[in-house]
Amino acid sequence: MSGRPRRRRSRGPGCYVWAALAAVLTLTLALVVPVRWLDPPTTSFILLAAAEQLAPRQRWVELDAIAPALAIAVVAAEDQKFPVHAGFDLQSIRGALAESRARPRGASTISQQVAKNLYLWPGRSWARKGLEAWLTGWLEVLWPKRRILEVYLNVAEFGPGVFGAEVAALQFFGKPAAALSEREAALLAAVLPNPKELSAARPSPWVLERAAWIEAQAQQLGGPAYLGW
Repeated sequence: MSGRPRRRRSRGPGCYVWAALAAVLTLTLALVVPVRWLDPPTTSFILLAAAEQLAPRQRWVELDAIAPALAIAVVAAEDQKFPVHAGFDLQSIRGALAESRARPRGASTISQQVAKNLYLWPGRSWARKGLEAWLTGWLEVLWPKRRILEVYLNVAEFGPGVFGAEVAALQFFGKPAAALSEREAALLAAVLPNPKELSAARPSPWVLERAAWIEAQAQQLGGPAYLGW
């Protein structure tokens, strides 16, 4: 007696959704997990600078080889709740919209900027912001705060094609990042909103005013001790 061939059970749309989610999660972990311990050989923003023929320069150094004054200056300038938030600071986002031009502060946290600088591209599209939020959440879960700040200080752009604290300190002040003074650190942090137009070596009156504000904010936070390391 011949048996009839069995009909294959068709997969429902839910299977494809779960497969897609698993693929996204696997790719995310492959991008994020290794960088907790391994220094990334490049970033998306460095590659973009190379494509723009800016001859990008970067030299990786450990956080201990960067002056604590720069770490707290960057936190004071960019993300004062960095030690305590979970990657997002909604209050700062609302405050940035109303903040005066004389004392601006970025709405994105340092964690968000690390996600963007490492993996994404400039722009304000919802797609990019969604990817940034997704990656930021995983950075906060998988990396300690110290590592997030170390990566940021090594990949942030401080001038056209000048990436990372070490190259910036040598380029603008003729010294390694470990030897930066509080004033020099504040000047570097002051140009972060627009490093292609602002200069730490030849600061405009606006940069000087912002640097003075950053120094005052860093002292008000308690200096490097605020980071708890």
